[in-house]
Amino acid sequence: MLIYTVDSFTDEFFKGNPAGVCVLDKPVPDAWMQSLAAEMRHSETAFLLAGGAGEPYSLRWFTPTAEVALCGHATLATAHVLYSTGTAPETLEFSTKSGILSVTRDKYGLITMDFPAKVLQEAAPPPGLIEALGVKHVWVGKNIWDYLVEVESEDDVLAASPDFRALETVDARGTIVTARASRPDADYVSRFFAPRVGVPEDPVTGSAHCALAPYWAAKLGSDTLVGAQLSQRGGSIRTTVRGDRVELSGRAVTVLSGTLHV
Repeated sequence: MLIYTVDSFTDEFFKGNPAGVCVLDKPVPDAWMQSLAAEMRHSETAFLLAGGAGEPYSLRWFTPTAEVALCGHATLATAHVLYSTGTAPETLEFSTKSGILSVTRDKYGLITMDFPAKVLQEAAPPPGLIEALGVKHVWVGKNIWDYLVEVESEDDVLAASPDFRALETVDARGTIVTARASRPDADYVSRFFAPRVGVPEDPVTGSAHCALAPYWAAKLGSDTLVGAQLSQRGGSIRTTVRGDRVELSGRAVTVLSGTLHV
């Protein structure tokens, strides 16, 4: 079976968020996928299996320690692999634990994914969350997966220095720290921490933007925005809110391709 490493939400090597993409030639046990994801050590490894004629691809995502219900950068990486190997139509459909996800590519190579919006509700921060992040919060919200903590400035996002062991005790997939951008090439900035599922800090998190996009669209009065994720690697996502859906757009580059011997 073929396997790839792809840097997503970037057009530069060694930037953005690396994902593994395993192109399965047959169904395999969940434990095998989890073991391979642990071996790959990326924040997520995607497992792709072709459907029958006219059926969508099956797509699943695993961190080094757990399966997740939605992953943006590994979906972008998977679409990039299919497009770059010439084996896919311009519109793709993936059957996932978050329903059918459609992906398109424009004539300039920009890949756009249609994801469900994950709207936040204002919530009191759980005990220890703010202290674990080391920030002063302006607003806290939660959706079915994550907490979002807005802080006063981009500098505050950069200055966050989480206690990952303490964050592991928070009952959520992860925590987003965000603020309005001060840089000219973005509208909002963020960082994403998910030590509970084996990802202390994720470089660029597509699924987190399913919450960030509607949140900042409402605050800034525009459905189409650019989010910059301020991890060490860095990357950016163009987001467009369309009702209860969010379009996430970006580019990707293949770093490695090979053949599995297991």
